Amino acid sequence: MGYLEVVRQLDDFTWEIPRDAQEGMRVPGVVFADRALLEKADADNALQQVANVACLPGIVKASLAMPDIHWGYGFPIGGVAATDAEEGVVSPGGVGYDISCGVRLIKTALSYREAAGKLREALDLLEAGVPKGLGTKGRLRMGRREMEHMMARGAKELVARGIGWEEDLEAMEERGCYPGADPSRVSEKAYARGRDQVGTLGAGNHFLELQVVEEVYPLAERLGLFPEQLVIMVHSGSRGMGHQICTDFIQIMGSTLGKYGYRLPDRQLVCAPVKSREGREYLAAMACAANFAMCNREAITHWIRECFERAFRASARSLGMEVLYDVSHNLAKFEPHEVEGRNRMLLVHRKGATRAFPASRPEVAERYSRTGQPVIIPGDMGSHSFVLVGTEEALRKSFGSTCHGAGRQLSRKAAKKKVRGEELRRRLEDRGIMVRAGHPAGLAEEAPEAYKDVREVVEICEGAGLSRRVARTRPVAVIKG
Repeated sequence: MGYLEVVRQLDDFTWEIPRDAQEGMRVPGVVFADRALLEKADADNALQQVANVACLPGIVKASLAMPDIHWGYGFPIGGVAATDAEEGVVSPGGVGYDISCGVRLIKTALSYREAAGKLREALDLLEAGVPKGLGTKGRLRMGRREMEHMMARGAKELVARGIGWEEDLEAMEERGCYPGADPSRVSEKAYARGRDQVGTLGAGNHFLELQVVEEVYPLAERLGLFPEQLVIMVHSGSRGMGHQICTDFIQIMGSTLGKYGYRLPDRQLVCAPVKSREGREYLAAMACAANFAMCNREAITHWIRECFERAFRASARSLGMEVLYDVSHNLAKFEPHEVEGRNRMLLVHRKGATRAFPASRPEVAERYSRTGQPVIIPGDMGSHSFVLVGTEEALRKSFGSTCHGAGRQLSRKAAKKKVRGEELRRRLEDRGIMVRAGHPAGLAEEAPEAYKDVREVVEICEGAGLSRRVARTRPVAVIKG
């Protein structure tokens, strides 16, 4: 069913699907959008998924959706749902297959004018030095024990091996180590799929971009961002390991769903009580995938620094190649939040949504105590990306969450029908954007027209009070798998 006839507009950027819109809803649905994006979400059946998620046992406050919402597995992409940590459930569909898929921004001390003459050489080195593409093996070779240490200890395990910098950890969620990881809960198949993939970019919507800071807003200077600055953005996740962990636990929870007596409007919402054996084991394996993903982006950062050192004949430290922030947009996290005047521990599922905490939260690193937590928002390869920060208002409205990107408006299949990869490459290069891509078809899948306007998405998030703009960047070079 379509929901446009029943949805209620609460303010310029907030819409509510009332609890009586669908049988079984325990809370309302709340969508942050304008009318045009709301209509796209309804046509995509994503509003139906918002209502479905509102039926989850133990869900509190509302089933939420960001303006980049589109259809996903069970949960919409752009969805946020918090369940009670004692009496609620955990749902793998609320995290997704690419566990801890996230974005990292690496600063440089270089202006675009200073760097322009070396960028083609840097791009050639990056294309050769950062493994990319479906099924690609990385440059690190790890035995089983080494993999277990990495999944348990996260990025600090790589830093101890000389891959990355100690100060990178403070610029990562959870200081690069997601708590509760238990490698014994990861299946042999997941181990096998992830064994050789640390430090690989992957394919699909994952990318490495060289970008220029095009516009700055208040707080940019405090985050070390300045006009015409060269920065590097990395988007990647937990690769085959995360995908297999999600697959494993969807099957496990699907087979045990009956014993808990849950009635769900969509089987893709399979879940288990947070405190159950299935719930605990999923969260322990999910944490392993989250640590894998942070290690993946840390290793990629190491290769990027090496490539820049060769291209610019200078050390990465002298080039100012610090990590601004590394943030995931596919995770379930235990967090205290105020609900109906009472502080409660919740399990916050964010799928295609980014944590956006203000400076007041203890989870925010000391270096961001004057700004709030940075949020890295990629757009599309032909337009812009953004750096945002979290807000106090987001805590009240969205459990401290904001968007994760532009959000698709065309499926990969539809994009390939509409765009030819080589034509897109020429179009981008005519606009001064250098392109390195493994396959023309893969490039076509990620064409700019496949995505919503990221500027509109970010403006809605700011208008709704979920985040504040700090800087806008534009791409000058793109590497895709």
